[in-house]
Amino acid sequence: MNLKFTIAYDGTEFAGFQRQGGGERTVQGVLENALFKLTGEDPKLTSAGRTDAGVHARGQVINFFTAGKIPLHRWLHALNSNLPRDVVAWRVEKVPEQFHARYRARSKIYQYRLLRRQWPDVFLRNYCLHYPYDLQVEQMKQAACYLKGYHDFAAFAAAGSAVKTTKRNLLRLEIEDKGDELFFNLEADGFLYKMARSIVGTLLMVGRGKTTPEEIKSMLAGRKREAAGPTAPAHGLCLVRVLYEGRDF
Repeated sequence: MNLKFTIAYDGTEFAGFQRQGGGERTVQGVLENALFKLTGEDPKLTSAGRTDAGVHARGQVINFFTAGKIPLHRWLHALNSNLPRDVVAWRVEKVPEQFHARYRARSKIYQYRLLRRQWPDVFLRNYCLHYPYDLQVEQMKQAACYLKGYHDFAAFAAAGSAVKTTKRNLLRLEIEDKGDELFFNLEADGFLYKMARSIVGTLLMVGRGKTTPEEIKSMLAGRKREAAGPTAPAHGLCLVRVLYEGRDF
């Protein structure tokens, strides 16, 4: 049967989601080792997205096929019993054979969290970017309007990913101002390598007056990574949810 799990993890101690060849600790490696212990099978695990080192997730989605005999209602307990404390499976479903966690995804939602006050929060240091600078939030919101929609986001993609096209549909880009904190909510039909963090880094440049909202248009048109802002640090980013065609699995 084809099983789909929704996973949460703290990315602090991981070298990213995807298993790597140098023995690094990865979310995929931890999950596949746990599944091997449970089933004796070598699982071909598929994820909705490959988060980078330090990036967190509340709603990562994986699926894999198994011939194991564990009843569906026992899977969460069985899997979590074999996972470390920084990874938790919180939902399981039996899905049709054609379900694919990545290719069937309609959109992904990320959130970037930023703390604006003078002193960092010791309890949030791994989950939000401490950024004690004055920001022109309304200017940032204006810049965000130029980024929303279907564009070529080559200027916001880091090198190192082989993709057929750099065009994506940024369905939502909202900035929530909550006093000491800013939340950047991004939803797209797909994200290029480090695209979400590059967008946040560019909006912060706008907020500090280092570029104007209108310059976003020339960044998109020029397609040059060096024209856009820096890549925001990984620890402020979290994969919140993955949405699928037909219904939200």
